Amino acid sequence: MGFLTILLKQRKRASVIDMALGLDASPDALKGMLATLERKGRVRRLAAGTGCANGCCKCDPKTLELYEWVGE
Repeated sequence: MGFLTILLKQRKRASVIDMALGLDASPDALKGMLATLERKGRVRRLAAGTGCANGCCKCDPKTLELYEWVGE
């Protein structure tokens, strides 16, 4: 989970797909780790339709699964 937390701390907000690509991991594996971090109060899943931090508008916000770093 170390690299995942570092990535989210740096980016503040990221989609599961972006994190999977950046960490060379499967989205399903990351979802388990993200669920653990969410239970610990370190990340929160953002509502469907929330845009990512990139602002490129290439992805449909309704299809993104976004998480945001909220702290230790």
